[in-house]
Amino acid sequence: VQLRESGGGSVQAGDSLRLSCAASGVVFSILAMGWYRQAPGKEREMVAIVPSGGNTVYANSVKGRFTISRDNTRNTISLQMDRLKPEDTGVYYCNARLGGEIDDWGQGTQVTVSS
Repeated sequence: VQLRESGGGSVQAGDSLRLSCAASGVVFSILAMGWYRQAPGKEREMVAIVPSGGNTVYANSVKGRFTISRDNTRNTISLQMDRLKPEDTGVYYCNARLGGEIDDWGQGTQVTVSS
């Protein structure tokens, strides 16, 4: 699966950003899609996941502030990030997963939140 993220940038604390990820190369609707992030000096962590069916999952640190969504007609997912905090700073990666067969990553997009 080829994944291409867009929408990162530099903002102030309290601002909003919307990330998008476009997927190609496979039947999109069967994939579990997610957003992960990696801050400098830290391991990559899950931010939000939207399965092919079922409920979305969020990291506790972003619950109530971030919203993940998918559009199976356009093969895209989005991450609406509101009330951003400096600790949200990092490189955000789009991920596509299908059991043990697919586990693909985008190139990442930088999000920087200053206080």
